Amino acid sequence: MSASLTLVVLMAVMYACGVYVMLERSLTRVLIGFLLVGNATNLLIFIMSGRPGSSPIVTGTSADESMVDPVPQVLMLTAIVINFGITALLLALIYRSWWLARLGDEGDNVGDEHGDGTADEREAALLSASEDEDAVQDSLDELERGTDDSGARVSSAEASDSQGDVR
Repeated sequence: MSASLTLVVLMAVMYACGVYVMLERSLTRVLIGFLLVGNATNLLIFIMSGRPGSSPIVTGTSADESMVDPVPQVLMLTAIVINFGITALLLALIYRSWWLARLGDEGDNVGDEHGDGTADEREAALLSASEDEDAVQDSLDELERGTDDSGARVSSAEASDSQGDVR
């Protein structure tokens, strides 16, 4: 069987569009490009599989000459499974990226939405976190002034050493 010119052109266009779309920064476009490249690969395997014939189920008969090589069929099935797996992975990455972008500054520090904590407990946790930040800021201010926790003066060399440790 000679390869159909239409299938060859379609495969080349799918490869070109897939690679072009994959070069974009958007994960959705990368997914679309990967799907195009995967389908173009299936077309390539189909085109290169050779002439049509009978299925290779029973061998050792006089019809062995008309049987088709089963390797391209297996390769296409494998390519479909790999394409499906990578598509699922990319969809999970797209969803996770969308979810994190929706959170904004909170990022991964968001607590469990279905937790037992009440609003008062969450507010108390936020206040304790701000108190910790205030204590750290006070320590940094004392180091800049050249005093320690007890109010005693610290030499400039000791202050710079301890500032290097803190930062």
